[in-house]
Amino acid sequence: MATTSQSNRRKLSLLKLAEELGNVSKACDIMGYHRDTFYEVRRAFQVGGVAALVENKRGPKNPHPNRLAPEIEQKILDYSLDRPTHGPQCIANELRLIGIAVSSGGVRGACLRHNLVTRTERLLRLEETARDTTFVLSEQQIKLLERHSTDFRCRHVESSRPGELLNQDTFFWGTLKGVVKVYEQVVVDVFCSLAFAKVYNSKMPITACDLLYDRVLPFHEELGVPVGAILTDNEREFCGRPERHPFELLTAMEGIEHRNTKIRSPRTNGFVERMKRTMLDECFRVVGRTT
Repeated sequence: MATTSQSNRRKLSLLKLAEELGNVSKACDIMGYHRDTFYEVRRAFQVGGVAALVENKRGPKNPHPNRLAPEIEQKILDYSLDRPTHGPQCIANELRLIGIAVSSGGVRGACLRHNLVTRTERLLRLEETARDTTFVLSEQQIKLLERHSTDFRCRHVESSRPGELLNQDTFFWGTLKGVVKVYEQVVVDVFCSLAFAKVYNSKMPITACDLLYDRVLPFHEELGVPVGAILTDNEREFCGRPERHPFELLTAMEGIEHRNTKIRSPRTNGFVERMKRTMLDECFRVVGRTT
């Protein structure tokens, strides 16, 4: 009884109530059933017990005879993976050009069966396929994902050798009571997570240049490792007129490519952001409590 559904429990209650009252019409009025339904339920219960009270689901038990052939449905799925922003009508038109006759309704039905009705669902499928398999994205697919997906746009940066890409950022630690504001310049090598840091009392282009000129570049030159590019945000200590800004002049003089993150996308510079958090948790907060 505990494993039966609510519908079956009501039917059993109807049979029990009719037996207690000895009046079928009154029991049906109380339970909200028609008398014909009562006799159908009683006949089913007498023949097959509780299992016979389960209602059979309506609709076709097998796939509809007019459903698309599996190979055509696969063509639709492949096309939607290649062009995730195209809707059913556009997909039907494009498939018709290569000799596959299918209506927009048929395309929509195939998309419904695979949860690909909306553009967002198709883009998520493309992103999951690229993440979980060795699927190689085309330039057009990359542009589509970068346009519609914040996570893909802010995906992890990569480097193939030491010095190929450095991440640099400014971190405001706080204000020393009665002294000055304290800033920290941080540079992290993306390939090996080697970090350089230096503390300053101002947030100016000259401080960003000082860390590079005093620590980072001499270290790489001593090892014979060229620095290929530096990724920074769009703050004023890093960006300005190329012919006048100190940081722009230093990178140009050293032959280093200066790249900028997308606006309001700090995750693009995730290496240095994580380093700043580590410095805050393991150094500044510890020292600040003991001095």
